[in-house]
Amino acid sequence: MVLATRTGRRPSTTRTLWDSTVGKKAVMAVSGLIMLGYLVVHMMGNLKIFFGAAEFNGYAHWLRHMGEPFLHSHWGLWAARVALLAAVLAHGVSAFQLSRRDIKARPVKYAHKRRRASYATRTMRWGGVILALFIVWHLLDLTTLTVNERAWDGHPYENVLATFSTWYGNTVYIVAMAALGLHVRHGFWSAAQTLGAGNARRDRGLKALANALALVLFAGFVSVPVAVMTGVVS
Repeated sequence: MVLATRTGRRPSTTRTLWDSTVGKKAVMAVSGLIMLGYLVVHMMGNLKIFFGAAEFNGYAHWLRHMGEPFLHSHWGLWAARVALLAAVLAHGVSAFQLSRRDIKARPVKYAHKRRRASYATRTMRWGGVILALFIVWHLLDLTTLTVNERAWDGHPYENVLATFSTWYGNTVYIVAMAALGLHVRHGFWSAAQTLGAGNARRDRGLKALANALALVLFAGFVSVPVAVMTGVVS
C-alpha cells in the first residue's frame, strides 16, 4: 500500500524507490559500476606514461579536446567530469544513508559477537573516507596544480614526475590505491549481489573476478609511482 504525503499527493515512483533500502543499494551498485568503468579507463590512460612524454602528453591533450569539432574544446572532458561527479555523489550519499539506517536499526549491541567479516568488509567505511580525501588531494595535485610545488602548466608528464619524486606524493597515492583495491574487491561483489547477478553457480566466478579487478587496478595505478621512484620512468 502506498501512503500519501502530507499534501495528499502520493510520492513518485522515483522517490519511493530512493527512500527504500533496496533502492539505495541499487543506486550505490550502479554508481559504483560507473566509477569502476572510469577507473579501468583512467588506469589504461595512466599506463601511457611508460611510452614516453610525447605519448602521455598527447593523450592528455586528446582528453581536453575529445569530441571536437562537434564539441567545443573541453566540453567533452567537462561532460565526463559532471557524470563522474554525479556518480560519486550518488554513491557517497546512498552509502552514508544506508550506514545511518543500519545503525538506527540496531541501537542495542549484540549479546554475542557476530562472525568477523573480511578485512575489506570491515574497512569499507573508512576506506571510502580515504578515497574521498584522496580525490580532493589528487585534483589539487594534478588538475589545479595547487599543491604540486614543481608543477608546470601544460606539461602533464613532467607534473606526474614531480608528484612522484616526493615521499609524501608517493605515500598518499599508494595508501589510497590500497584502499581502492579493497573497496573494489568488496564493492564489486556487493554490486553483483544487489543487481541479482550472483547465485550459487556464479559466486565463485564473481569472487575471482572481484579479486582480479582489485589486483589489476592496484598494480596498474601503483606501477606509475614505483616506476618513477626506480627510475624506469624519468
